Amino acid sequence: MPDHPDQSGQAAPTKIALSVDDLTVAYQEKPAIWDIDLDVPEGVLMGIVGPNGAGKSTLIKAVLNLIPRAAGTVMFYGAPYEQARSLVGYVPQRGSVDWDFPTTVLDVVTMGLYGKLGWFRRPGKRERELALFALEQVGLLDFLDRQISQLSGGQQQRTFLARALVQDAQIYFMDEPFAAVDAVTENAIVDILQALNKRGKTVLVVHHDLQTVAHYFDWLTLLNVEVIASGPTAVVFTDENLRRTYGGRVATLNGGLPAGAGG
Repeated sequence: MPDHPDQSGQAAPTKIALSVDDLTVAYQEKPAIWDIDLDVPEGVLMGIVGPNGAGKSTLIKAVLNLIPRAAGTVMFYGAPYEQARSLVGYVPQRGSVDWDFPTTVLDVVTMGLYGKLGWFRRPGKRERELALFALEQVGLLDFLDRQISQLSGGQQQRTFLARALVQDAQIYFMDEPFAAVDAVTENAIVDILQALNKRGKTVLVVHHDLQTVAHYFDWLTLLNVEVIASGPTAVVFTDENLRRTYGGRVATLNGGLPAGAGG
């Protein structure tokens, strides 16, 4: 991402929204991610791409303190997660959520405000207005009183996206937001991601469809347990880097895409 000139005409360095240093996570002594070093500039829309078992979801969960780290440090705008929690929004994988829990769409979205409200202050008129606006953004305003178990998969995904939007975070993490959704929902999610990007938000997305990478993301991290490459998509998204990421399963960008590229 290019630096931006300041008033003196000199290039002003871009802020680093997320800095990861020597991050390692192991399951039963087998590394899931290994020695991850990553600097993500503020305001990028970044895809995290790699084969099944590459550690993409593990990376996000470790960064957000959802799973223990074997080693490494993570900083958000120069502060640890505990101090920067209010800056962060998270959309988990849809399959990791108990959708039978008896609650409405509006309630789920309003939960995104609890970090600012605290658990003992009840949401008021202002919070309801924010939640309704978020639902309008994702096209679910007509479903606000619907039980989440009654929604389609795409509608459930958009509900959790609205819950993240209502936080008005600075940096968003989204774990496979396009998985098992229809084309209409995917297009709606892309529009929202790009709108966030235009507002200067930083968005990191675990993604599996290589055919859309160049269209969706201006920044890219290729991961296979270790970081293979990270930087502007136009620089990183190359045949050579894809071969290094996917091994013998990858063809060239012009000649075809990897088999088993998802996950």
